[in-house]
Amino acid sequence: MKGFAGRTTVGAAVAWIDSALPNFRDLAVEEISLFHSAGRILACDVASNVNVPGFARSMMDGFAIRAEETHGATAYNALPFHVTGTSFPGTPFSGIVMPGQAVRIMTGAPMPDGADSVIPVEYTESQDQTVLVMGELSVGKHVGAIGEDVRSGSLVLGAGRSLRPQDIGVLSSIGCSSVQVIRRPIVRILITGNELLSAGTRPRGFQIADANGPMLHALVSRDGGLSVMPGIVPDDRESLIAALAEPADIVLVSGGSSVGLEDHAPRVLADHGTLAIHGIAMRPSGPAGMGVFNKHLVFLLPGNPVSCLCAYDFFAGRAIRALGGRNQDWPYRRIQATLTRKLISTVGRVDYARVKLDGIHVEPVAISGASVLTSTTQADGFVIIPADSEGYAAQTEVEVLMY
Repeated sequence: MKGFAGRTTVGAAVAWIDSALPNFRDLAVEEISLFHSAGRILACDVASNVNVPGFARSMMDGFAIRAEETHGATAYNALPFHVTGTSFPGTPFSGIVMPGQAVRIMTGAPMPDGADSVIPVEYTESQDQTVLVMGELSVGKHVGAIGEDVRSGSLVLGAGRSLRPQDIGVLSSIGCSSVQVIRRPIVRILITGNELLSAGTRPRGFQIADANGPMLHALVSRDGGLSVMPGIVPDDRESLIAALAEPADIVLVSGGSSVGLEDHAPRVLADHGTLAIHGIAMRPSGPAGMGVFNKHLVFLLPGNPVSCLCAYDFFAGRAIRALGGRNQDWPYRRIQATLTRKLISTVGRVDYARVKLDGIHVEPVAISGASVLTSTTQADGFVIIPADSEGYAAQTEVEVLMY
């Protein structure tokens, strides 16, 4: 057992990830049903070859008439029009609106030929086959024009967009039943530790339930990855080598990342792949590492849950988002708030300080305690203290990344 000979800066670790990514980024494309596309990343531009709507339609329940014939109409000077038929959504009026005529029309129904505006029903009075119009109209009033929503030939959505529900609705409206998206990167999650019980198992004796597995699964899903979890991997070299050899785009190894007798992951990666970085100048997550095994990226995440979460967010999550075509930056909303008391750090080390938010004020929860996962559930977010800082004094305005 020896300590770390040296520690890589957070900036250098991030730079290594960004420099390594082009060697692994194939951004493979797959075509999926529109109904399964929410949150997926669009692989190519989508242009429309139809107008939406493809016909002029009424935006109101009322009567389709000629606007020029409403000149002078008021509540005290109602003008009469002869009602010759009705236009329903999907069932248009088949005739032509002649001078002095009106067609009863429903919202969304096609405008009949000869009419150019719609008088809402509340500005009319009906008497048998006559409607009294009590207001003037301009041409096109209360009429949805052809292509008002989408013009044929126009760009509807651009490549790289994360599809939202309304995006999917627009794609359907132009006739798309499927869409090309970037394939989700396959992320293999290896949980190591002979002291661990399966996730969700009641702790007993000197064994603890796996917390990192379900947490990492949720994080990977959030970042657009597709996680594969083979169960808890025994703490021995052969088991770890076999697990690392399975196909994946990225492998996360939780536990066994430090320099203890049972910390096999760094040595396996160094002996059978590339251990590019091991030991990072940060708290928590100092024992984190990264490298390459069988042409896939490997991230060594500490077993302590807060360290695991922190290392994932700083490093592994960045790579997963990039390989899935997403923005590499933090997926957290950022706000500015004022510290209620000081946050102390050590120059030369990045600190990940969990905090609570009370209006515009920030209350530190924890800066140490890598095994106390509830420090993150009690917190609303975290503050990153850079390596060149000794911390922040009380009443300092800081940036909070909101969980």
